[in-house]
Amino acid sequence: MTVPGRRSSTFSRLLRHGFTDPSAAERLLDLPALDALRGDPVLLDALGATADPDLALRGLVRLAEAQPETERATLTATLVSAKPFRDRLLGVLGTSEALADHLARHPRDWETLVTYEAADLHPGVAEFERGLAEAGDEVALRVAYRRCLLGIAARDVCGTTDVAQTAAELADLATATLRAALDLARAAAPADAAQCRLAVIAMGKCGGHELNYVSDVDVIFVGEPAEGADEGKALQAATRLAAHLMRICSETTVEGTIWPVDANLRPEGRNGPLVRTLSSHLAYYQRWAKTWEFQALLKARAVAGDPALGAAYLDAVSPMVWQAAERENFVTDVQAMRRRVVDNIPADRIDRELKLGPGGLRDVEFAVQLLQLVHGRSDATLHSGTTLDALAALAAGGYVGRADAAQLDEAYRFLRAMEHRIQLYRLRRTHLVPEDEADLRRLGRSLGLRTDPVASLTREWKRHAAVVRRLHEKLFYRPLLDAVAQLAPGEIRLSPQAAGQRLEALGYADPAAALRHLEALASGVSRKAAIQRTLLPVLLGWFADSADPDAGLLNFRKVSDALGKTPWYLRLLRDEGAAAENLARVLSAGRFAPDLLLRAPEAVAILGDPGGLAPRGRDHLEQEVLAAVGRADGAEQAVAAARGVRRRELFRTAAADLIDSYGTEDSPRTSDPGALVDRIGQAVTDLNAATLAGALRAAVRAEWGDELPTRFAVIGMGRFGGHELGYGSDADVLFVHEPREGVDEQEAARAANRVVTEMRRLLQLPTTDPPLLIDADLRPEGRSGPMVRTLASYRAYYQRWSLVWEAQALLRAAPMAGDRELGERFVELVDPLRYPVEGLGDDAVREIRRLKARMESERLPRGADPTLHAKLGRGGLSDVEWTVQLLQMRHGWAEPGLRTTRTREALAAAHAAGLIPGEEAQTLDEAWVLATRVRNAVMLVRGRAGDTFPSEPRELAAVGRYLGYGPGHVGEMVDDYRRITRRARAVVEELFYGA
Repeated sequence: MTVPGRRSSTFSRLLRHGFTDPSAAERLLDLPALDALRGDPVLLDALGATADPDLALRGLVRLAEAQPETERATLTATLVSAKPFRDRLLGVLGTSEALADHLARHPRDWETLVTYEAADLHPGVAEFERGLAEAGDEVALRVAYRRCLLGIAARDVCGTTDVAQTAAELADLATATLRAALDLARAAAPADAAQCRLAVIAMGKCGGHELNYVSDVDVIFVGEPAEGADEGKALQAATRLAAHLMRICSETTVEGTIWPVDANLRPEGRNGPLVRTLSSHLAYYQRWAKTWEFQALLKARAVAGDPALGAAYLDAVSPMVWQAAERENFVTDVQAMRRRVVDNIPADRIDRELKLGPGGLRDVEFAVQLLQLVHGRSDATLHSGTTLDALAALAAGGYVGRADAAQLDEAYRFLRAMEHRIQLYRLRRTHLVPEDEADLRRLGRSLGLRTDPVASLTREWKRHAAVVRRLHEKLFYRPLLDAVAQLAPGEIRLSPQAAGQRLEALGYADPAAALRHLEALASGVSRKAAIQRTLLPVLLGWFADSADPDAGLLNFRKVSDALGKTPWYLRLLRDEGAAAENLARVLSAGRFAPDLLLRAPEAVAILGDPGGLAPRGRDHLEQEVLAAVGRADGAEQAVAAARGVRRRELFRTAAADLIDSYGTEDSPRTSDPGALVDRIGQAVTDLNAATLAGALRAAVRAEWGDELPTRFAVIGMGRFGGHELGYGSDADVLFVHEPREGVDEQEAARAANRVVTEMRRLLQLPTTDPPLLIDADLRPEGRSGPMVRTLASYRAYYQRWSLVWEAQALLRAAPMAGDRELGERFVELVDPLRYPVEGLGDDAVREIRRLKARMESERLPRGADPTLHAKLGRGGLSDVEWTVQLLQMRHGWAEPGLRTTRTREALAAAHAAGLIPGEEAQTLDEAWVLATRVRNAVMLVRGRAGDTFPSEPRELAAVGRYLGYGPGHVGEMVDDYRRITRRARAVVEELFYGA
């Protein structure tokens, strides 16, 4: 009797043995069904050794209660006397609720776990066929299948078989089941069976001899007419048999289902015929098949039906599989498939996804299959459909480092074991790690993690996933370094041919040159070479992810050669997580940013500084530039220093742009291209304004010392004044001066003109830094007029001679350098011209429209496609800007929000004022942002300015990557550009031309 207020000794023992509900367990142990076991001293020990003692005990009670009275004693006696049986039965009951349900429905099936002969330890297809032989219908087949599954699960949870052997047994059981189902289908339709030969080809995990507990069984059906039969009728008969086989396995009955049979990997997928002849299969694969279909065929295995036909199918398709790596778009196809898998995982599941998530099973399988396809064409030892066998063969052949292969093997086995145990619990198809604590506890204990199973499971899972994530890409690249490096004794290196094949398969156009770069970087025994060997496997993967891997690797070699003796360089890349990936993105995305970096490689440090990519403001830049000018000896040295700051800041801006546009492992690509365009425009405007301020200070100081005889200001025009400069934009300016008190006007004018001439000379001196071109053609009288005027001269000209196009150009006027107060007075002077009171008259509106129409017909370059010219083409920059500027000139006098030099700000203000509907404003904004990004992309990729998409395929692909289009999607990019700008042009026709 238990003393009130104290726990019974049984309660305490149950707690110690891992029961989570000892009270319920006590009640179950006292039930009559377990009377014979009550005195068994080892029962609690055996229950405590299971994954879930509570679950095991509940299952045991149900099994005992389901026994006829005459049989229950046999069950309990066997449990007491036979430890191997006790471990097997309780192990299954403590792991699988679904198999406990099966045993409760079929109480005699426990007997299959009692005796084990040697053959029972590792049964094959023949043993499973005997186990299913008595099944005469669909229901009996399900019962027999579960009975066989019971034995597999028992061997699994007791450790008799490892995860690979368990997966192979499940595939063998599936093979036997498909054969039994086909026998049932033939027996139901003997006439159909007589007309045709039918072979069942297993694909996926069943074909690879590595099936899960619950998985779709992927198949392909091949049919041929029996001797003397009509082919059309024979294929119809074969199709009926195949469809019946699928129903036998897939349909739900009183005994549930076995698993779905999925034939969607067949030619044309679900749109194609269920059964084809061998010649029809071959015709499809030779002409229409995509890369992923050959990757899938890597696992093809004939499992049921006509063995000769199955063998003929495999003999015919196998050579095609091993030639797939020679297909034109092999690399981009494979990369796109992997990205598509990851992109389709719901965000709320990606962290729990064992199979498809980062560091998951698919990463290992994908990497192994890609390496098999690349190297299997010249090495038949790699022709295995089983992931772990193929991984071992890759390591044995030197295609994968032995240590990497061993780590990956261990991680894959752990992740597969997790997947098996998760599915075994309820025999449901899932790859999600559960969230419930009890489920995690059972899962951890089932894997042998008995001390704090939830925390231990999470830690081990994350550790193995991290190994996979780190290795699955290094797997491709590390052996490439071993091919050119000193190897430890016993290691096998890739042959030059194999290394070249792999580089070519990864997208490198010149594998021989790439190998030379790798040898230069990574060979030798120095510490520098050792660090490079650590870095390069990852960097090569990032380069391969770009449109031009060769350029990325070449640029990396150049930067490394330039900084090779600098102690901080390799340390930065090795230790600062983001720096190496940021550098890889920048070096492989085009010519502009690498050219800037190679002129001053120490700017690499920017990429490792967490705040290093943020743009510097104008005040900060101007202060730095003027300080550098003040320290310099002479005007040329001063402006060289200012241009050096400009080059560094151009690199900072371009690098940030590329990294935001491509995205990295730690930060996704930007979701707001408009904000990116604004940031670039502002950053380039600020650094050009600071450079002009430095050139002005240098020119003045060289001849006049601290003060010029006249006050002087630089007014930004066009994109410069609009804070919308791109990487390749000139600086459109006006120069204005005003003589200081007591200074003769002619002397002041001569000084102002000499300053302008000297500034332009200094900024265009041939140096390693990009020049800053100053364009003053928007001044009064254009090229015929004086380069610089006084404020009074501008006033007189604008009052008397100003044309409507000049007033329109002044919409962008903003002070940029020099005397700020003079610049502000210039703005006050031109405000009435650009925002005329009561708006523009009809004649002025007609004149603006006439000028725009003339520009469209005369200024578009000969041969240019008007649908793809970002500046002057349909719906491009000019269309949007002229439309917005017309609204500013008509309504700016009444709407303060329109009085801005920035296109997007003015467009938003026009919408806020009710001058343009929201949808139309959005259409114009989208087109303007896209056209601006195209111009920026062309400059980044080609290193020179351009207004149209490049014609060279690699350059076009690089523009596509910058704009967010993956490999093989440049056609989609061009179509999208045409669609967006076409819609914008329709708005322009309505708002600008009044159509």
